[in-house]
Amino acid sequence: MITINGSYGEGGGQILRSALALSLVTGKPFRIEKIRAGRKKPGLMRQHLTAVNAAAEVGAARVSGNAIGSQAFAFAPQTIRCGRFHWSIGTAGSCTLVLQTILPALIIAGGPSQIVLEGGTHNPFAPPFDFLARVFLPLLARMGPRIVAELERPGFFPAGGGRMRITIDPAASLNRLELKNRGPVRRQSARAIIANLNPGIARRELKVVAKALGLASADLQTICIDNAPGPGNVLFIDIESETLTEVFTGFGQRGVSAETVAARAAGQARDYLAAAVPVGRYLADQLLVPMAIAGGGAFVTLPPSRHTLTNIDIIRHFMALSCEPRETGDGAWEIDLCTEGVNR
Repeated sequence: MITINGSYGEGGGQILRSALALSLVTGKPFRIEKIRAGRKKPGLMRQHLTAVNAAAEVGAARVSGNAIGSQAFAFAPQTIRCGRFHWSIGTAGSCTLVLQTILPALIIAGGPSQIVLEGGTHNPFAPPFDFLARVFLPLLARMGPRIVAELERPGFFPAGGGRMRITIDPAASLNRLELKNRGPVRRQSARAIIANLNPGIARRELKVVAKALGLASADLQTICIDNAPGPGNVLFIDIESETLTEVFTGFGQRGVSAETVAARAAGQARDYLAAAVPVGRYLADQLLVPMAIAGGGAFVTLPPSRHTLTNIDIIRHFMALSCEPRETGDGAWEIDLCTEGVNR
């Protein structure tokens, strides 16, 4: 059985989610210890436990240690089940991170699936639904599966209460994906979403983004949501290039001005544009597991984060793939996953 140190590298929930996803796909059992040991509240929180239990249901797995606060559990999958699934986190924990755990298995399952997830859909420190729908899933579609994502009700932190539906038509195998050149930028735009708050917050954010990125009024949109269980504000900056669409996000929070939220998001977008790379830091984290399942893949990105480097190490636990990120100049890095012993 594979043993994983949950405090290694970035030391957070990404380690257990990637391990669960890879275990489902490879059929290899594992045990993880010291889960989130360095966090203020170590062990499994509600969101992590939902991911473990969802993976157990999809994989008909034998699990021990799956309880709130547990700092170790063992997981032994038996198969990959497809069909209809419904999971509720019960808090504002991220639906997209739970989906991240079981999606890799379901896109290569023996039949279609439909997933309903309830909880947080727009959370700080997690990919929001819009990133999933506009950036990640279109790239997965190039690898073979067909995936439709529907946001039935947004759920902002801390109220949660969101609901999303994912429909999956799997592929027998995944195609290799390469994203090495961004190509010309075709359009830049920004959307500010407001739920149960003053719309003036959105207008202030968009004013800052427009000035920072030189956007015209036609490229700015304010969206007011009236069916969210609680208040929320999120800002999206979309950069559509010849190769893909990237999305940069700012979350409104108490005590932080709209101008500060917007300036931070615009700064991320400007760093991405200046580097002339196709893949942003957060997308780099998301692409590694599906590329590993495909047997390899490559992309050029910004300097890899601790999340990315930790994800690469977890992949090595389950698959005979090599990956040595290398700097290619001007702040760009190439990450190439390939079968060990194969030089590309």
